[in-house]
Amino acid sequence: MKRIGLISDTHGYLDPSIFGYFEKCDEIWHAGDIGTIEIADTLADFKPLKAVCGNIDGGVLRDCFQLHQRFELEGVRVWITHIGGYPGNYDKRVRLALARESPDLFICGHSHILKVMRDQKHGLVHINPGAAGRIGWHIMRTAVRFSLEGGKIRDLEAIELGKRGRQHGLAGKDACPT
Repeated sequence: MKRIGLISDTHGYLDPSIFGYFEKCDEIWHAGDIGTIEIADTLADFKPLKAVCGNIDGGVLRDCFQLHQRFELEGVRVWITHIGGYPGNYDKRVRLALARESPDLFICGHSHILKVMRDQKHGLVHINPGAAGRIGWHIMRTAVRFSLEGGKIRDLEAIELGKRGRQHGLAGKDACPT
């Protein structure tokens, strides 16, 4: 069994409470718009990190992270990307790729809307963890935790990190997380 902490759209701000919420997680996954390399480094220093770059991520983040991550963990085929849409309204490039090969779990960010849905057509679970950062139109900052075990997604929890406010984010660095 693997316990996963999932966030997206930090936009350069990492809420310190995330470390308590993700303490018992085996890995952290970030669905893009990280904002600074320091956010990625901080997460990678805490737990193993899988991440994709988002539309605001340039420079070193784009060098460190790809647009897509596809892998299998605990018998679950996973696809993480930043701009993906959702069942019935997928981004065109996602729709075409899903027609060729669907994962069991499709994760994206970008919309800042926490959403967990079954996609019966493609036989997958869609998760968008919403936005964990303080930039955007969302009111509540969110994240998600879940477990993967025996080819199944279990124990899924939505986490409210608090209302979006004016906290100070972490400053950037210029090296990829190790």
